[in-house]
Amino acid sequence: MHETPDGEGTPPTVSRRDRGIAAYARIFALPEQEVPAAFAELVGPAFAEEALQAAGGAGWRHPALTARDRSIAIITALACQGVADKRLHTHVRLGMRHGLDQDALTALAALLAGYIGYPRASITMETIKDECAHTERAVP
Repeated sequence: MHETPDGEGTPPTVSRRDRGIAAYARIFALPEQEVPAAFAELVGPAFAEEALQAAGGAGWRHPALTARDRSIAIITALACQGVADKRLHTHVRLGMRHGLDQDALTALAALLAGYIGYPRASITMETIKDECAHTERAVP
């Protein structure tokens, strides 16, 4: 079995597309059967299919990377690109589910500032603060 984005194993006989659907279902907290239609509505069917195939690929399953490692890589990539919308929020939440706490996420943003610039890193930090505050409010 290979590791998936949340550290769970999937049988190697499962298709790449199906692994992608399972990955996005976990990332976006959707039932698997809703993922293809939700993606097609969001970005169009051709782009959605590419995304599903990519998420089912080796990069998402290689055992050398943990789910936490992948979250750090994705948050970093989004921060470098200046992404500040729901994509970054989603991946910060996913990173928290994968074991990144506020201290780790803050340290990541501070480290990135020297490499990607303070404007982009500060946008990432604002997202981290928002998500951590939201998580604290959600905990009884």
